[in-house]
Amino acid sequence: MLKNQTAILRIHCPDQGGIVARVTDFIHQNKGNVVALDQYTNREENRFFMRVEWELDGFMLERDDIGTVFGPLLGKPLEMVWDLKFSDQIPRMGIFVSKSSHCLYDLLARYEAGELKVNIPVIISNHQEMEKVAKRFEIPFYHVAVTKDNKKEQEQKELEILKEHKVDFIVLARYMQILSSDFVSNFPNKVINIHHSFLPAFAGAKPYHAAHSRGVKIIGATSHYVTTDLDAGPIIEQDIIRISHHDSVESLVQKGKDIEKIVLSRAVKAHLDRKTLVYNNKTVVFA
Repeated sequence: MLKNQTAILRIHCPDQGGIVARVTDFIHQNKGNVVALDQYTNREENRFFMRVEWELDGFMLERDDIGTVFGPLLGKPLEMVWDLKFSDQIPRMGIFVSKSSHCLYDLLARYEAGELKVNIPVIISNHQEMEKVAKRFEIPFYHVAVTKDNKKEQEQKELEILKEHKVDFIVLARYMQILSSDFVSNFPNKVINIHHSFLPAFAGAKPYHAAHSRGVKIIGATSHYVTTDLDAGPIIEQDIIRISHHDSVESLVQKGKDIEKIVLSRAVKAHLDRKTLVYNNKTVVFA
């Protein structure tokens, strides 16, 4: 076993006394060293949430046996929904993009700099403009043009591409197409989207123009998991920037792009670090 590898366990279950003690005792009894632990109780729904990470160096159970032992011992008796991952399991992220490049460039720059612990095997777009960006980073690029008349067939083609490249989750880096329910069902809580936070007040093709005409004082961005309910999935990350009457439409657009790429990268990192847990269309994001 290589040093510094860790196991990451995320759970949610009905709230009851002693959960933290029983989980950490399970780790301690098997000679594990806890390096991170965060917990939260939703008192309205009487639901307990927890993320715990421990070192595998010296741990008595083989990694393939941890879930086999934990499930019957604690998972089932405590009615847990639980997920076990390991730090050396590097997710494979597919990126969908249209014509805007700011989020794509930001993700790829962070990926190249080693800020995101991820593999990016493929970029898919409904336009060809971003092919040059994919070539610059030496990532396979697929142009899949989607219209209302060929949506079903083209989405099937996209799914085949994703399967071929063994993609674990998808990031919509300003992908200006609505994914069908059938498509989303293949990646439950595994499609991350980014958009401005003007919705629903300023919908449409030119939200910044509409916001400027109303004299808004803040602009922001929201990143969330995609569900079949458009732009209403569990929120992962949000942020805002204050603006004033001095800002033109152009400066609003630029500041909007800045906040979009920051919020998206934070959401992607939280997902990669296994710090998100979805329950009832809400996302718990652990510290």
